[in-house]
Amino acid sequence: MKTITQKELGIRISELRKSKGYSQDELAKLLEMSRPSLTQIELGNRNLSVIELKKIADNLSVSIDKLLSKNFQIETINIPSNDDDYKGEFRISVPKLKIDKFKDILLYILEKCAGKPNVGETLLYKLLYFSDFNYYEIYEEHLTGAEYRKLPFGPVPQKIDSIINQMIEDKMIARFKTEYHGYPQTRYIPLIKPNLKNLIASEKDVIDKVIDQYSDWSASAISDYSHKDMPWLASKEGEVIDYEFAFYREYPYSARTYDEEINVL
Repeated sequence: MKTITQKELGIRISELRKSKGYSQDELAKLLEMSRPSLTQIELGNRNLSVIELKKIADNLSVSIDKLLSKNFQIETINIPSNDDDYKGEFRISVPKLKIDKFKDILLYILEKCAGKPNVGETLLYKLLYFSDFNYYEIYEEHLTGAEYRKLPFGPVPQKIDSIINQMIEDKMIARFKTEYHGYPQTRYIPLIKPNLKNLIASEKDVIDKVIDQYSDWSASAISDYSHKDMPWLASKEGEVIDYEFAFYREYPYSARTYDEEINVL
């Protein structure tokens, strides 16, 4: 029996794919799997069955024995020469804002968290961000469809100011200024209840887990933490953050759990 770590195997598959000139999307189609699944395989975050391993080896024109060999080598590897080549690895994600759902999710989070003195504007934005990106990572579908931009204090949802101002005008929420540990803080409280009919069970479950995990954090702690999340790291300052980068997350950011090793006969 040969034992190889999933990460080692993932690196080999990635290098071999590139040497054959395949993008992730192209190879995923040949393997009849989703591109995010292939991404997780290449990151070493997804376990492989022997059947899947054989299918990968066949499509990359390599034997399983060679792929698992101690002396595994690739003669040539195509390295992306510019940003356009690199971006070709990703499927273009075009989120579309579901404004009513966004408002209901904002109300839902505030209903759960507004009573906590640490939950100001910064933390609220991060709860929205992790809800959106965790849901996309798990289900490959957009939750609110909001776009987030990489700004100095972390990811910020676009159009948030106009949405909040509209909600204040419609008496859905109220905004007030206060201080928390000597620092100025902007806080919001819900004036109406969210329409839970707009949230399916899987959406509510992801949001609840984000609230449970992060709602007791300080604004500085959640900002620093978000700066180490792969979607943030992979984006340029001021850019809209691509949801596809969520599939490149690793522990502790990934919303999925994977085994560490694969044993192959």
